[in-house]
Amino acid sequence: MSFDEAVRPRLATRYEGEDTRMTTRQELNGWYSYSIAAEVFAVVAMGLFFPVTLEQLARERGVLFLDKTTPCISNPESGSHNATPKRAENSKQCIVHFLGRDVTTASFAMYTLSAAVLVQALTLACFSSFADHGPYRKKMLLTFAYTGSVASALFLFIGPSVYFLAPVLVIIGVTCLGCSFSLQNAFLPLLVANHPDTRNPEDEVADFELEALNPDATSLSTHRSDPEKLARDLERSAKISSKGVGLGYMAAVFVQILSILFLFLLSKTTNLSRTNPSFPIRLILFFVGLWWAALTTPTLLWLHPRPGSPLPTHSKPFQTQSFIKTILFYTSFSLMSFWRTIRRALRLRQVIIFLLAWFLLSDAIATISGTAILFARTELHMDTIPVALLSITSIACGMLGAFAWPRLAARYALQPKSVLLYCVALMEIIPLYGLLAYIPMIKNLGVGGLQQPWEIYPLGVLHGIIMGGISSYARSVYAPLIPEGSEAAFFALYAVTDKGSSAVGPALVGWIVDSAGTIRPAFIFLAVLAILPVPLVWGLDVEEGRRAAVVMAEMVVREGKIDTYEE
Repeated sequence: MSFDEAVRPRLATRYEGEDTRMTTRQELNGWYSYSIAAEVFAVVAMGLFFPVTLEQLARERGVLFLDKTTPCISNPESGSHNATPKRAENSKQCIVHFLGRDVTTASFAMYTLSAAVLVQALTLACFSSFADHGPYRKKMLLTFAYTGSVASALFLFIGPSVYFLAPVLVIIGVTCLGCSFSLQNAFLPLLVANHPDTRNPEDEVADFELEALNPDATSLSTHRSDPEKLARDLERSAKISSKGVGLGYMAAVFVQILSILFLFLLSKTTNLSRTNPSFPIRLILFFVGLWWAALTTPTLLWLHPRPGSPLPTHSKPFQTQSFIKTILFYTSFSLMSFWRTIRRALRLRQVIIFLLAWFLLSDAIATISGTAILFARTELHMDTIPVALLSITSIACGMLGAFAWPRLAARYALQPKSVLLYCVALMEIIPLYGLLAYIPMIKNLGVGGLQQPWEIYPLGVLHGIIMGGISSYARSVYAPLIPEGSEAAFFALYAVTDKGSSAVGPALVGWIVDSAGTIRPAFIFLAVLAILPVPLVWGLDVEEGRRAAVVMAEMVVREGKIDTYEE
């Protein structure tokens, strides 16, 4: 029997509509293209210009913190004044009336980002199972991509008079980004499984013969019976994933540089940045939205739909159900699937320890990043171009860190857990340095403790190097703790933990800023938050977690239908 005769029927009969075509270079380029499209929005819009734009729009409608009768920027669109934020020591903070209360312009941005990541986490929990079932994977990816790109482009029309609409667009954009990345990641195992370099004909025939002898066996059994095949798949997955990340960051740096050049030329040739300070930034967000939509087009054309196994159906015929009932049914299915993953994770002690540590660590990362941008903007009075240069510095050092940490780990025989601990310890330096300004001697010097704008750049370098290590090694620590065959479900839990935690820290920082009228006291909270994950990471036993994951994976295979909707 030939390979096609033996393997193709087996692959086709696992479920109706399964796509077993070989992964082509063109399809991979379609997958890479989405990284190039969306990573620009993640880095340029979400990482930099969203906080700056939110703060600027609120500032143009706000009043001084200590003198609520004086506008921060009087009639910014008239051109009759200097629109640069006031630099007086006691009048640098502005407040705006939003949702029935006065909030500082900095906390307005922090509250919005908190709400955005919270909505993103809830959406991921409600719809994550659609990534693994039915023909909706690619359709939903494109829907989220184009919706998010439109939300970014619409910032062009959000002036100070309708600043309250900006949080809505931010929430839509951030939610679409997170969901589309989750859907893109769902394609990765399929691209690897059907890749010519990993889909070995002899392995396929062996899988077919195994399943013919044991129809209840899963691909998990095959991987366990052939560790070399699993190793090849993991290596191919790592190569494809890292290339996508690298291309995405390169595109983000390129667009970031273009943004800086655009702002610089605009400041030298027109008075627009003074008469309408937020417009140049909103124009960049418009361009980012166009970039996201345009670079998604190759994904639309080249990426195969690759349908997943069928979703469960109603007890009544599907055609008789209303559209709303169908949506509710599949949403409940997704939530129940997510709940089953949580219940399974609760039985794995090391997974729980890691997720608690990651909850605190990701919250610290997101809060420090957002606070740094707003501190540079409001406390150090840095214009948009220097802040953008700070962002590029951090991104470039993040790429450097991603390559440097593995070399250091290999040279000094460091385990992934040890590298993660070093990164967390180094991150503590950032808030502690900001607190140095409370020491009278350093405060009197006028330098040290982030009193001068140039001081934030070395911290940006440190932050980037730390992020390169955390991005590379957090998943390396978590992956061995996952039962084989449940990677997608557990990484969805990882993503929800990441995004859900990122809603807590920014909201608390916003509350601190509203109470104190300045961002610097928030460094105390950040210093505590950054150190909290250390005991959990220190106490993590990766080897014990790996053994527990093996036992649970074998149990899942024996029980067979443990993952079905009817459980």
